[in-house]
Parts: sequence; structure tokens; C-alpha cells
Amino acid sequence: MENKAENISIPEEEVEIKGPGKLARMFLTLYDVYKFIARFFKEGFLPPYEWKELFRQCYEIGYRSALLISTTGFITGIVFTKQSRPSLSEFGATSWLPSLVGIALLRTLAPLLTGLIAAGKVGSSIGAELGSMRVTEQIDAMEVSATNPFKFLVTTRVLAATITIPILTFYTAMVGMLGALLNVSLSEGTSAKAFFQSSLEQITFLDITASTIKAVLFGFTIGMVGCYQGYNSSKGTEGVGKAANSAVVIAMFLIFIEEVVSVQFFGLFRG
Repeated sequence: MENKAENISIPEEEVEIKGPGKLARMFLTLYDVYKFIARFFKEGFLPPYEWKELFRQCYEIGYRSALLISTTGFITGIVFTKQSRPSLSEFGATSWLPSLVGIALLRTLAPLLTGLIAAGKVGSSIGAELGSMRVTEQIDAMEVSATNPFKFLVTTRVLAATITIPILTFYTAMVGMLGALLNVSLSEGTSAKAFFQSSLEQITFLDITASTIKAVLFGFTIGMVGCYQGYNSSKGTEGVGKAANSAVVIAMFLIFIEEVVSVQFFGLFRG
């Protein structure tokens, strides 16, 4: 007697597999960022050091931003001086104009302006460059060839941005002062010597220190955000564009937050 196999149909239950929720994904992202930053500090202090690539990145970041920063800083100095004169003239205090411009540029305008320009110019470039290397598997090829891609690509770019942005900040302040000098000289006939003496006498060591610290934070933020977005990009060319866009948006958002916090912090020391 032949045993005939009976087809038994078992109803399939629809099982919905849910991924982690939004809150869980946020904490996972924060953990990934923490590991990325911790790896940067680990790779940054351990040899070998990529000095040649570091100097090249410093040149690229400075050269890439110099023209735009020069133009923007010069125009900012002219516009800020022109807009501030009517308010001071109402109180007969136009002689305070150079001091006002010098303090405003060094304390806030120069670091913030440089950070925002670098976030758009440098941050997007870093994100797109590393994103393209990730999509085309160049980073994987570096790992196969016994090269540390994180040290060569990430560490050098973050350090270069951290070093270069403070230099560009003081350059922006200088160019802005030249723009203010041009406006004051044409309007009131003030000499360059009198203008710079008046503008620099109110600047303190705390102002220089605060601007330097803010510029270092801005540079580190720009480099780290750009490298993180590019190094972890995916999904082909779509991922490259998303990495570049996210690098700019997130870096600018963090720069504004750091600006607010730093103003409150250093305001405690100014009394």
C-alpha cells in the first residue's frame, strides 16, 4: 500500500519585524559618534604621523577659503561700520566707532563668520570627498593594502581644520578692520594709525583667548562632522550628496550652539 504524501498547507502568519525606534536610533548614532571621536584621539596621538598629508590639508583648507573669507570679511567691516555710525552719532560718540568695530569683529563676527564659511566650503568638500572614496571602495582598498585609512583620511583633516580655522579667524578680523578703516577714512578722514590705536586699546587678552578657543572648537567641529558624514556614507551617489549636505547643516547648527554657550561662559569672566 503506497503512502501518499498529503500536502498540508500551513497558514503563514505575517510577522512584522520592526527596527529600533527613533529614540533608540538616536542613541545608537550618538554612540557611533562617540566611538568615532574616541578613535580620532587614539589615532591622533599614536605613531606613525602623516605629516605630509596634514600640511597638504592645511594648505587646501586655507587656500580653498582664503578668497571667500577675504571678500566677506572686508564687506562685513564696511557694512558694520556704516550701520553703527548713525547710532553712535546720536549720542555724539562717533569716536568710539573704531573700538566698537574692533571688539565686535574679534569677539564674535570673525570667529562666527569664518566658521560658517568654512562649514559651507570645507565641510561639504570633506564630506563629498570621503563619501566618494567610500562609495568607490577606495577606503576598503586602503585597508587591504595595510594602510590605516582613518589616520590618513580622518585624523589629518580634522587636525588641519582645527589648526587652520583659528588662523583664518584672525585673518578675517584683520581684513574686516581694513574694511572698517576704509569706511572711517572716507567718512571722517581718520588716519590709519589713530584708527588702529583706538580699535586695539579696548581689546583684552581675554578677548583674544576666547576667540582662539572658539575658533579651535569650530574647526574641530567642521572637520569632525565632515569626516564622520563622509566616512560613514553609503547608497552610491545619493549617499555622497547626502553626506555633503548633512556635513554643512549639522556643522552650522553645532557652531551656533557652541557660539551661544561660549558667549555665556566667557561672559562670566568679563563680569
